[in-house]
Amino acid sequence: MNPLSLDRLTPSYIKTFEAYIPSKPDEELKKIFKTPFLYRLNNNENPIGPPLASQEAIRLFSPPRAAVYPSGDSYYLRQRLADKFGMLPDQFLVGNGANEVITFVIKAFCEKGDNIITADKTFAVYEWVAIFSGFEARLIPLKDFGFDDKAMLDAIDRNTKIIFICNPNNPTGTYWDRDRVIRFLEAVDNRQIVVMDEAYFEFVEKEDYPDCMSLIPRYPNLVVFRTFSKMYGLAGLRIGYLAGNLDVVNTIRKTCVVYSVNSIAQEAAIAAMDDTGHIQRTRRLVAEGKEFLRRELTRMGLFYVAGEGNFMMIKLPISDTLAYRKLMNHGIMVRTMTGFRFPGFIRVTISELPVMEAFIHALRKIL
Repeated sequence: MNPLSLDRLTPSYIKTFEAYIPSKPDEELKKIFKTPFLYRLNNNENPIGPPLASQEAIRLFSPPRAAVYPSGDSYYLRQRLADKFGMLPDQFLVGNGANEVITFVIKAFCEKGDNIITADKTFAVYEWVAIFSGFEARLIPLKDFGFDDKAMLDAIDRNTKIIFICNPNNPTGTYWDRDRVIRFLEAVDNRQIVVMDEAYFEFVEKEDYPDCMSLIPRYPNLVVFRTFSKMYGLAGLRIGYLAGNLDVVNTIRKTCVVYSVNSIAQEAAIAAMDDTGHIQRTRRLVAEGKEFLRRELTRMGLFYVAGEGNFMMIKLPISDTLAYRKLMNHGIMVRTMTGFRFPGFIRVTISELPVMEAFIHALRKIL
């Protein structure tokens, strides 16, 4: 029998990557760092948890139903989304979190020799999926911590198929206002698919922040991403969605993996959409936490970036990886930013005030 030749079988672009290794479960981390508690400030999760209606939907899920496949295309959730946004159910695709819908779009429109455009310091999965799939990812440097629209337009060529814009951007929280989004879409002029990733949409209260769902009828090349992970606290159930022009979504649907979203996630998401009080409670918590951090970080003389969303970026006088380890010894888990190409920064999720106080107390101790 011939020996297995992984070198021959593995594409060259896969060989250049290292596998992403997720952090260990919380209980294991507490053992490693010898801490009796762990505050998770690394993944922009909602400390309030899911809306009460979603919690009830999860509680009422009958265990025997686990033997039955879920709706293959999230039928009732797509109907509910259509009712909310005044669109057709078939203008929506639901996936197993944002990572899956990103994959759907790239698979639908890119082929050998094509490229996608996004920023160099943003949600990395746009870049990863493109490169894993054998396509070029053109990474445009941020300008003033935000997406540089002119430089992105200048980077377009005949092989550019998709432009990904995270609005507001993760991890900086900067955003394009409505006028800037419209100017960009006009300049692209339907030559490429433009994806507006609005994962943190519900956190933004600025009047000039655009609801890109409302722009879909005017711009057929516009695709909008949203998620139930962040504001709605359903990150553990993995559910997100995209919306767009019917013909565009029907093209993406050809690459869609059916049955990938479980029944509990679908029902919890439907229930979440009716709980407007949950959004207001979360916004108040975030506003209070940000105000506290701004005040304390200023007193400490630390530079920070506090845009929109439930997170802040902080520049430290020590390496971010060293700060991570030291903070973990105090039961505080943050996100290092070297992987986001922001060495020396950490990103901190906004949580309840006592947790923010514990973070600042630990930060003072390690610096």
